[in-house]
Amino acid sequence: MIQYKTDKEICLIKESSLLVGKTLAEVAKLIRPGVKTIELDKVAEKFIRDHGAVPGFKGYGGFPNTLCISVNEQVVHGIPDKRELKDGDIVSIDCGTILNGFYGDSAYTFAVGEVDNETLLLLERTKESLYKGIEMAVSGKRIGDIGFEIQNYVEQFGYGVVRDLVGHGLGRNLHEKPEVPNYGKRGTGVKLKEGMVLAIEPMINLGTKDIIQEKDGWTIRTVDRKPSAHFEHDVAIRKGKAEILSTFEYIEEVLNK
Repeated sequence: MIQYKTDKEICLIKESSLLVGKTLAEVAKLIRPGVKTIELDKVAEKFIRDHGAVPGFKGYGGFPNTLCISVNEQVVHGIPDKRELKDGDIVSIDCGTILNGFYGDSAYTFAVGEVDNETLLLLERTKESLYKGIEMAVSGKRIGDIGFEIQNYVEQFGYGVVRDLVGHGLGRNLHEKPEVPNYGKRGTGVKLKEGMVLAIEPMINLGTKDIIQEKDGWTIRTVDRKPSAHFEHDVAIRKGKAEILSTFEYIEEVLNK
């Protein structure tokens, strides 16, 4: 069952989603070679709790931490630990919050120090594919239209679109119907209607689309160990143009300083 939201509920999801953006901006201030991923996690948890919310991922399905921190060939669901980020790494940070009973969920992939141009292009194009998908997230379109736009854009560069992990509906639960794949055919899948809230999250690999789960039972990495990028926004389906509920604005203010 798809849970349709009232405008009031969408406002509450937006509040939670904006807090995720602010949390990721706090984390962005600390991203540099030598920082341990667990340090980023602690800062995020404190910031979320200080703002009257609860980390959305901690304890979810048994996940041990506040952030999913995935470095280089890790796609998603990396567990923060004592690993130090190195110059030239990329790191996807996915964060969730629960505020006023509703989830926010957003992700951003950061460059650490001096990153090679090929990998920087992967980041830039993955983020661009997210906005191309969002352009299709309007009343009357279908789920397949979102996936088609993402896939069509990134595959021209020879990238792999992860098939086994998808975006999702969002609300009182972190993962709701419908699933939102990052590939697909135009005009197929669930019809989009006002009141739907989706987390759209392209996971795009520099090499093969194929992924594998690490022994920790959480971390997903690329089979060929080439880098993977991940960006995610929460959007409300509207007529004519999607309403983006999350934001990268706070993050990019930090990065552009």
